Amino acid sequence: TTLDPIFSSNRPVTWLGAQLYSGLVNLDENMMIQPDIAKSWEISKDGKLYTFHLRNDVYFHDDIIFSSKEERKLKAKDFVYSFNRILDSTYASSGKWIFNAVDIKRGTNGFEAPNDSTFIIHLNKVFPPFLGILTMSYCTAVPEKAISKYGKDFRSHPIGTGPFKLFIWKEGVKMILHKNEDYYEKDSLGVQLPYLDAVAVSFLKDKEAAFLSFLRGDLDFINGIEGAYKDEILTKKGILKEKYQKKLDIVNAPYLNTEYLAFNMEGLKESNPIKDKRVRQAINYALNKKEIIMYLKNNIGVPAEQGIIPKGMPGFPENLKGYSYNPEKARQLLETAGYKNKKIPLILNVTSEYLDIYQAIQHNLNDVGFDVKIETNPPAVHRENMTQGKLQFFRASWIADYGDAENFLSLLYGPNAAPIGPNYTRTRNDKFDKIYEQASQIINDSIRFSYYRQLDSLAMEEATVVPVLYDRIIRVKSKKIKNFNTNPLNNLFLKNVKKED
Repeated sequence: TTLDPIFSSNRPVTWLGAQLYSGLVNLDENMMIQPDIAKSWEISKDGKLYTFHLRNDVYFHDDIIFSSKEERKLKAKDFVYSFNRILDSTYASSGKWIFNAVDIKRGTNGFEAPNDSTFIIHLNKVFPPFLGILTMSYCTAVPEKAISKYGKDFRSHPIGTGPFKLFIWKEGVKMILHKNEDYYEKDSLGVQLPYLDAVAVSFLKDKEAAFLSFLRGDLDFINGIEGAYKDEILTKKGILKEKYQKKLDIVNAPYLNTEYLAFNMEGLKESNPIKDKRVRQAINYALNKKEIIMYLKNNIGVPAEQGIIPKGMPGFPENLKGYSYNPEKARQLLETAGYKNKKIPLILNVTSEYLDIYQAIQHNLNDVGFDVKIETNPPAVHRENMTQGKLQFFRASWIADYGDAENFLSLLYGPNAAPIGPNYTRTRNDKFDKIYEQASQIINDSIRFSYYRQLDSLAMEEATVVPVLYDRIIRVKSKKIKNFNTNPLNNLFLKNVKKED
């Protein structure tokens, strides 16, 4: 839809943005924050002042707007401009929330550049995940001169400092990126990155057509395996079938995405069965998550038997007791709640994606004493209905924006109730909200993670969400592609990739 990083709200834009732009810091394959344009930084003891020291060998991509290479050199003021642009309502950036969330000091000194190589950020209050937020695609540098020259056309005329630069984009058909000859990074042997001379991007809306194109060798990798070709290429245990093992590889890694069911708790009458916590807990116990993942996902995923925080996230609560499959326990809870031999009617709202999974869930629930009907809507309609509170029981998912569990716990924080925030359950729990606010002030990771475990445990006790699975990244690639790695955010790293003949 765009190559302007302030609109990096979906995977295609962030994947391409990672090739065209760079920021102060980035995430490596282990979710560790690494230097990028900022070679070092300091955080004040009170956690409110961030001082970044920038490299002096970073240049924006060459373009007619620049009269010399020196004019292309990135300076600290470029970050002041780029970050203020995110906050400028004129641009309506989809990333504005990231700085609202961390409470940037407003006025001229929220972002400042005392010299060309020093960039300073002032916060009004401490927010420990802040460095992680700065790794997001929104927070990359763009030159003010390019925005002045191209205006809205910057979406298709991007100028950044990343390892690749745009060569051509025929929308909906093809995009080609060329190597940035002035890119500032080198490998451990001093060889300049990236290794690839170019990257070609195809636009194929039909996933099965993309899969066939991949098998013909027209594509070097595909992301995700679903639909009819899932069983063609994978065994039920999620292993590549023998006939493909000589020419293909699978990249299989944790993905910070939790698929879950949710209840809208706003305005429920006392007579509504969902108002009773025991009924919600029974739904959690009724799901045979292991069987669903084995037979309907070819073992791509992990049963969500801990909480809302997904496996792979730093601080994942390994020892948290959530819900495992226990239909007898589910029936006992329903009997205790007064529903012995009474069918509880429920409408489960979903999208067509993974419909077979939700039909299996329907069967599990009906087996213990519910009468579940499924209603399907297009994804855009489903999201809008969730946001506006028009659904009572519905499918949802959350993919991490940054590598801190706060991102998932924010889904249950009272003041984040939709449509203002991502709390689609619209639940308010004073104890949860108080601990959440305390955790947001704690800089020490291990102490903060202990608070996160308390919060996840509370969330499971209240059971306003039903975690179904923690997703996994599945990429299938040609064996010719080397150094093709990712991380639990499913980032696309191409600067280190090599392709053999």
